[in-house]
Amino acid sequence: MTTRVLLYTGKGGVGKTTSAAGTGTLAALRGHRTLVMSADAAHSLADTFDSPVGAEPTEIDDRLFVQQIDAQRRFERSWGGIKGYLRTVLGTAGVDPIEAEELTVLPGAEEVLALLELRDHVRSGSWDVIVVDCAPTAETLRLLALPEALNWYLDRIFAAENRVVRSIRPVLARATGIPMPDDDVLSAARRLYDDLAEVRSVLAGPATSVRLVLTPEAVVVAEARRTLTTLSLYGYTVDGVVANRVFPEAGADSWRRQWVAAQRTVLDDIEISFRPLPIWQSPYRACEPVGPAELAAFAVQTYTDADPFVPARGDGSLAIEHDGTTYTLSLSLPHASISDLELARHGDELIVTVGSYRRVLPLPAALARSTVCGARLDGGRLLVRFTPGPDSMPLARRDLAGPARTSEGSR
Repeated sequence: MTTRVLLYTGKGGVGKTTSAAGTGTLAALRGHRTLVMSADAAHSLADTFDSPVGAEPTEIDDRLFVQQIDAQRRFERSWGGIKGYLRTVLGTAGVDPIEAEELTVLPGAEEVLALLELRDHVRSGSWDVIVVDCAPTAETLRLLALPEALNWYLDRIFAAENRVVRSIRPVLARATGIPMPDDDVLSAARRLYDDLAEVRSVLAGPATSVRLVLTPEAVVVAEARRTLTTLSLYGYTVDGVVANRVFPEAGADSWRRQWVAAQRTVLDDIEISFRPLPIWQSPYRACEPVGPAELAAFAVQTYTDADPFVPARGDGSLAIEHDGTTYTLSLSLPHASISDLELARHGDELIVTVGSYRRVLPLPAALARSTVCGARLDGGRLLVRFTPGPDSMPLARRDLAGPARTSEGSR
């Protein structure tokens, strides 16, 4: 059986940890062997379940296990060899040892390596459902972008190593005075490369999806829309939205009726913004759900009769079509605006930037030999057209909102 993986994220304070914990508790009640794990440095699952939680899966109820990952331990195990070599290089260059230690800390690496634990659990086949309580939105987006980005850099390390054959490494070391990486360091880098590729495969696989947790507030919804755009840029599937802390209409006094009316306006916006994704509403509760029983009640009220563990249907995030004359690369980018979108062509790579987030897409051979002849946004998708030809030239960086844009945003 394929392990179902659900990642929960949202703006800080909207109840993502409660939503993740409640969903995991419901999964166990429905007979699934379930693991709820935290990828958030500010671990709070122990508080939410009102139970001690360790660095290994801890059973706190029938078929329900919880884990708070010791990212530092995974970090030292996976990055230690490479880090030691970098310290040696910096020391040779005269960098102070304390500064060298700081410079060899890879930003975000601990969080990415925490995902190796998720990869291991999926690969073990021991779990029916794994629910991940992710960090707040901005940290989660950086986390999910890093496996692919680090792989891109490691690709270049290996390309350089292939150009510097082993026989001339000692010569270069003597000539430059800088030690060349030995086989152990390169093996460690290759292991990290393979690990990250597997992490990416799990995160972007058909059994994994992200759920956005929000509250009916305009600012929160605006951030959730941007999150959907960025997750789509990186090829991740979002399969639903949890609208938390919704005021019930029944029995409302005059003060609460104003809140109900205000929330109703925002809830209507949520329906429009995230259609056709399912939107589950969780009513405002009299007290915070703490402990398995309260978390189960929270999840039952949220999902009602729905099955939140059915694998999501992807929307074909990235697709390539050929009409006999031109190729069209299509990438899902809901809510993206032309003013925030930028394309660049570099050799056989297409670089797509949305706001402050960037993805480098390796082009298949057919497109790598073609020329970009136009791009536009259409129905929440970026469409980039390629004309086949032997004399294709790289596309210079320019904004889609530039002067070559038509009224439809094409160029």
